[in-house]
Amino acid sequence: MSPDELVYLGVLAASIPVGFLFRYLSSSVKQAAALFLGLFITIALCNIHTLHSLVTVIGTWIIIKSSWRHAPALSLSWTFLYLLFFRLVTWFDLPQPTPFANAIQLILTLKMVSLANEVHSFHIEKKRDVSSFAKSPVIGGLTQEPSLVEILSYSYCYVGIMTGPFFRFQTYMDWLKQPSPLALPRWEPCLQRLKMVPVFGALFLAVNHYFPLSYVRTDGFLDENIFFRLFYMVAVFFVFRMRFYAAWCGAEAGCISAGLGCYPEKALSKPGGGPTVNYSPDPTSEEKYDFKTIQNIDCYNTDFCVKVRHGMRYWNMTVQWWLHHYIYPNAPFKSYALRAGWTMLISAYWHGLHAGYYLSFLTIPLCIAAESVMESAVRAKLGPSGQNAFDWIHWFLKMRAYDYMCMGFVLLKASDTINYWASIYFTMHVIAVGCIIVGRVLRGGRREGRKGEKGPTGEGGKTENPEEKTGQKTE
Repeated sequence: MSPDELVYLGVLAASIPVGFLFRYLSSSVKQAAALFLGLFITIALCNIHTLHSLVTVIGTWIIIKSSWRHAPALSLSWTFLYLLFFRLVTWFDLPQPTPFANAIQLILTLKMVSLANEVHSFHIEKKRDVSSFAKSPVIGGLTQEPSLVEILSYSYCYVGIMTGPFFRFQTYMDWLKQPSPLALPRWEPCLQRLKMVPVFGALFLAVNHYFPLSYVRTDGFLDENIFFRLFYMVAVFFVFRMRFYAAWCGAEAGCISAGLGCYPEKALSKPGGGPTVNYSPDPTSEEKYDFKTIQNIDCYNTDFCVKVRHGMRYWNMTVQWWLHHYIYPNAPFKSYALRAGWTMLISAYWHGLHAGYYLSFLTIPLCIAAESVMESAVRAKLGPSGQNAFDWIHWFLKMRAYDYMCMGFVLLKASDTINYWASIYFTMHVIAVGCIIVGRVLRGGRREGRKGEKGPTGEGGKTENPEEKTGQKTE
């Protein structure tokens, strides 16, 4: 493990026992302590680069105070333009930000855009209440516009400050105002989330030792046979998954120990967004709680769901919610394929400027188009046993597609990514295009409507089956 990874691990490990202590604090003390600890982590790891995050927060606050009506669009423009400056600071003879500053800036960008949207919704509902003389049944909405101190406290809250998960300002305020935090679930859900972390960590170290990414960039790699080169991307993506499974499960445990994102099960919370229905405590029965609001990874479904679009639903779940609510609906296109491509482009930009991100993310709409056309042209015409076989093949190809796209994500450079893809003859691109052509031929060239189609993050639109309407996950 690199020194940076050890620091990340140390921050994650320390946040878990610290979280349990925060349950004993009053609302005001909890807010101050979380802010102090978050600032301490930020300044200790980022030094002078802390100013980048501070400028981003102050800029967003000015936007909200000066023009709440246009705050969503202005905050998105401001934070994303500052991300560009942040990544190109060396062009202005400024020091290169640390990886820790980059991680904090990424999470902060999500928070500031979400905050601007929450404030906008608050003012819209406030005007509606005044005009209708009735209280709107807003779910999880703000009750007042946040002050600068509250915005700073939210921005620098120590929970997930570098690793996520993303959570809304309202989730943060609900955490501060929990009436009985010690009565909420603690040890059991925390240990449940941590139990596989040692396994993920051991697998990451072992497989990474035998299949280092650096070997792909050597001339010797090209001398290996095609089957070895194909298998190597499977091993690389496995290492990639184990690393993030361990990190995100640890980050979720830090949230759970502090009680952040804990809501009654009847609130039907979604990762990132929080409650989706209004709820009230029932004093006559024992309340059941969950931490779905801060769930960032579903390891099982990431590996074993069938479709490419569903794989995205279970990976980095809180960010997927953010993309679905703030990017996909506002895409400057009506076509599903173009809207999906736009969302993936924004996601790639958020991750960074490396060409590998764009090559990988912009391959996703192609894969989604391929699986959609094959489902309607082939799977829909098969019997139960045929559909079962189709799904197994679909799952296998989905995993290979993610293996393939992961190489661009980790190699970063366009030349390294294209060289690797060329060494395996652009296999997944060829298969995806081939599926689209075959599907179109079998369908007789008919184009099916996309009405009700889900977004690329697997949310929105018409539900794919009745069970999804109840909030249950299905695959």
